[in-house]
Amino acid sequence: MDRADTVTQPALAERLGLLDSTTIVMGSMIGSGVFIVSADIARQVQSPALLMATWALTAVLTMTAALSYGELAAMMPRAGGQYVYLREAFGPLWGFLYGWTLFAVIQTGTLAAVAVAFAKFLGVFVPAVSADAWLVRAGPAGINTQMLVAIALILALTWHNTRGIEAGARVQNIFTIAKVGALAGLIAAGVAWGRQPEAMARNFGRFWEVPWSAWDALRLTAVAMVGALFSSDAWNNVTFTAGEIRNPRRNLPLSLALGVGIVSVIYLACNLVYLMALPLEQIQQAPEDRVATAVISKILGPAATQVMALAVMVSTFGCLNGMIFAGARVYYAMARDGLFFGAAARVNEKTRTPNHSLWMQGAWAAFLTLTGRYSDLLDYVIFAVLLFYMLTIAGLFVLRRTRPGAERPYRAFGYPLLPAAYIGAAAFIELMLLLYKPSYTWPGLLIVLTGIPVYLAWRKRRDSTSRSEA
Repeated sequence: MDRADTVTQPALAERLGLLDSTTIVMGSMIGSGVFIVSADIARQVQSPALLMATWALTAVLTMTAALSYGELAAMMPRAGGQYVYLREAFGPLWGFLYGWTLFAVIQTGTLAAVAVAFAKFLGVFVPAVSADAWLVRAGPAGINTQMLVAIALILALTWHNTRGIEAGARVQNIFTIAKVGALAGLIAAGVAWGRQPEAMARNFGRFWEVPWSAWDALRLTAVAMVGALFSSDAWNNVTFTAGEIRNPRRNLPLSLALGVGIVSVIYLACNLVYLMALPLEQIQQAPEDRVATAVISKILGPAATQVMALAVMVSTFGCLNGMIFAGARVYYAMARDGLFFGAAARVNEKTRTPNHSLWMQGAWAAFLTLTGRYSDLLDYVIFAVLLFYMLTIAGLFVLRRTRPGAERPYRAFGYPLLPAAYIGAAAFIELMLLLYKPSYTWPGLLIVLTGIPVYLAWRKRRDSTSRSEA
């Protein structure tokens, strides 16, 4: 199917309200990261103050980006979201490179990682689900029961989302509310019963003690923010679904602000509870980095492992559903531009969902799960993810200049200072990653650049099809 044929196909239906779009933001953001990444951040910054500063700066940056995206979302409420913004601001190549990287690694690699996290914690209740329980193995390759559960979950949720937008939204709402409730319970229990004298004396008695010079503290915090940024990522997924949101010019910016704001407060509160319950050294040395489990152990004892395993399973299940639901809309938009497999542009007449796009995404995510290399791939694209955020916010400035008369129901808060500050801060983080984590940055750039020949091939195919039809 070429671009012209898609005009006759059924369109996506506007069936999502403000609650649905807000739970997509929150549910996509909250995965397993908040339960574990603070251990690695604490090891890097070695200070309670810098641990909190890392999360606070991440919250400020994420909210600034979300408020900036709100203007673009209200201005162009179309399926594909960020892909569309980059295409309109910088041209189809930049939109394609984002969509290509999203499909190749960012979205699908995250789906694989989140699904495996679910399976890993399921293993607490079902020991047969394990990375060591191989069903088939030939050298380093094979499939174990953990992979099998992860793939089954990806495919099951993909199938569920082909049943209709209401089906996907219903699961998202239920599991997002459940996971927010679980985190609120962790925070409340930590404040009420988790405060430990040793932790309070160590962390708050020496809160501002920083074992670094001012420059080293700034540098280390910037590099440590990678984990916090990834734990706060995927909030932009709601923009992918813009074509299915009722009153998107109001609900999209509002859901971005509400969702990011609520999750950021929850993340800050969780880390405050960690510092109340555990001395910094115990946070750094938490078994398998499971800081939240170590905190709940102070309150519940041995039962903490099962309680937190269930909480993480609920969290990752909702995250997985939201990302499956949203990601497919980008490939749908690319296909309508003739820059992806034509079948991805088809919308099921009965369910009004892009089922082919959903299954393509699910199949590739399942393959990445089998490779076992998804975590490496995600490490590599950290740099690229932040680069695309910077470019998209730069697009705000471009579109203000090139389309001054465009309808803008919502204008970015603090423009131009806050968006410019975001670009500057993100550029500093990128520079620090280039200098201090080069093994993570250059492979990510190469993954993005592989999209250039693919783009040229798709464009040539599209143009030749258009000429033959003319």
